[in-house]
Amino acid sequence: MTQHRKGLVLDFGGVLTTPLLPAALAFERRDRLAEGTLLTGLYLDPEGIRLTEELERGTLTQTQWNEAAAGRLGIPPDNLMGRIFADLRPESSVIAAAAAARRAGIKVGILSNSVGLTPWNLYDGYDVEKLYDALVLSEVHGTRKPEPEVFRLVLEELGLTAEECVFVDDTEQYLPPAAELGFATVHAVEPARTVAALEALLGIPLTDKDPDEGPNPDLDMDRVTP
Repeated sequence: MTQHRKGLVLDFGGVLTTPLLPAALAFERRDRLAEGTLLTGLYLDPEGIRLTEELERGTLTQTQWNEAAAGRLGIPPDNLMGRIFADLRPESSVIAAAAAARRAGIKVGILSNSVGLTPWNLYDGYDVEKLYDALVLSEVHGTRKPEPEVFRLVLEELGLTAEECVFVDDTEQYLPPAAELGFATVHAVEPARTVAALEALLGIPLTDKDPDEGPNPDLDMDRVTP
């Protein structure tokens, strides 16, 4: 008999929001940067990676990151993080699925590698402290995904074990470390597939689709680890 999970841990940016990459590309167009400048200069370059990891750990403020990153890109630093992700919007179908899971008795938490809370707050308007059972932001605890400690922190807040939970992230490299701890994992690529995978792992409906419709035939189970 299938053992359904009773806890759900969600990444925030790119899971509960629209994807990060299109927002970053739109920023490049607005600031008249060549396509790929942001990715190459900040997320593939060793120094850019170091700056972002320090930001996620809370050892660098968002303002400090803005200054350093803007210097590397040759653009103004004012509210750079907010400018980069200005086009992010709530991913309503996944947010609704998380709410449906909570109504069904599933404990739902957020585990996010944060990007600083000022001057721009990624989480504004999402009621993250009210609508979820746990909220673990990397900068608050000085540890970040994929380090085991940050996963243990969210499990502690939920009062569950990894074997009882599903972990969802749009960054594929964070999934194997979570699976090693015992989580079922889902790579969030497309919202409808994410929700369908969660329905299978949690054993409950999370949408208003016809109950006689059956499982989603397009669900790519290669993106799901039970």
